[in-house]
Amino acid sequence: MRKTAGIAALAFLAVTLAPGQEPTPNPKAASSSVALNPSEIQWGDAPPAFPKGAKMAVLQGDPSKGGVFTVRLKAGDGYKIPAHWHPTRENITVISGTFNIGMGDKLDESKGTALTAGGFASMPAQMHHFAWFKGDTEVQVHAVGPFQLTYVNPKDDPRKGGK
Repeated sequence: MRKTAGIAALAFLAVTLAPGQEPTPNPKAASSSVALNPSEIQWGDAPPAFPKGAKMAVLQGDPSKGGVFTVRLKAGDGYKIPAHWHPTRENITVISGTFNIGMGDKLDESKGTALTAGGFASMPAQMHHFAWFKGDTEVQVHAVGPFQLTYVNPKDDPRKGGK
């Protein structure tokens, strides 16, 4: 079972990340039981669905498949994710820094809420939202897969030459 889950996690990384962007997969992420210290988290570039500049680590599950998954995303000051939505609920816990989140069809920094370490946000399926980071920021995302990110404005999609 562990070997199959590990192969599934590797397949997710191979399909969602562009060549040269593959983070070193953590074999513990695919097992049914996970216990990780920060030094064991294996970071790589975030998938191409995210604007460049972020790092991601899979902590639990396989985001490309149905079922629970947990990932961490970190980026520096000024990192922005334009308005987008997901087909499933998204839950975010701030680990460090300041994570700003707002609801709507366009990133508008005057309409967000600043969440600091320990802060939490949860958006229902298909809710349009956007985010930006102040300072070096790390968040943990947990949801039920498969994970998909659809930009409200297709021109914002980095997979299509957007921001």
